[in-house]
Amino acid sequence: MNGKRGTRVVTGTLYVVGTPIGNLDDMPGRAAHILRAADVCYAEDTRRTGTLLARLEADVPLRSLHRHNERSRVDELLAHLEAGRSVALVSDAGTPTVSDPGRRALAAVREAGYHVCPIPGPSAILAALSVSGMPADRFLFLGFAPRRGRARAAWIDDLRACPDTAVVFEAPGRVGALLAELSRAGLSERHAVVCREMTKLHEEITVGSVAELAADWASRTARGEVTLVFAGAPAGNEGPDLAVIMEQARHLSRAGLRRREIADRLAAECGLSRNEAYRVSLRVEGTPSDD
Repeated sequence: MNGKRGTRVVTGTLYVVGTPIGNLDDMPGRAAHILRAADVCYAEDTRRTGTLLARLEADVPLRSLHRHNERSRVDELLAHLEAGRSVALVSDAGTPTVSDPGRRALAAVREAGYHVCPIPGPSAILAALSVSGMPADRFLFLGFAPRRGRARAAWIDDLRACPDTAVVFEAPGRVGALLAELSRAGLSERHAVVCREMTKLHEEITVGSVAELAADWASRTARGEVTLVFAGAPAGNEGPDLAVIMEQARHLSRAGLRRREIADRLAAECGLSRNEAYRVSLRVEGTPSDD
């Protein structure tokens, strides 16, 4: 056991520690104790976490663990645990492994037989849900939208078809483009909430339809973390069966049609808009491009 600073941690344990999503006054007491008592702390951004540790007066060695070096850090982290040390894992904000690095390291720790202990903290997902006014007994978390191609088209289809409240992360510089694309994809009337800089000085929560929010964000250059919440698809408004449409698209692709040709056929035969039809064509593997 390690008893520094009035708390006790179990040696040979990885602590997955939630930290504030903005306001450092939201730091949970137990999480603060763990960070003070751990033998080493792995962080997504050592500069940001260093500021937090200084505020907590936590004198703990700090090592980086981010998406570019996570694989190379696994053996080092396991060596600490094998030596009987306690290890804390934190991300820039919120909970590690939730749209943040750490999943590969955590899986390796568990596979090696060491204990993994969650230390809960603030959550941007739950904070946004709590002020959205939308049902939160069931919800879908979709993380960050893929940047392009079939993955983005499939992601938008999942959001459009979801009957439950959905929560999304997005970088501030891409919020306007995402909302505009969702509006074109048939979600223009869907109720949504945009939460920016939650718990911080410039916190902003905006409510409206997707189309209204898209117009509001069309020319903005906002900074900070952004979480969006979308109402579920209205009951009885599911539209054409996506599985049937996808099979039709695959059939057309096998016949040698290009993406635009497939989209034209789907729009005419399945009642889709041209944008919706083209997104479906992007999801078909091996379809010739329009070049």
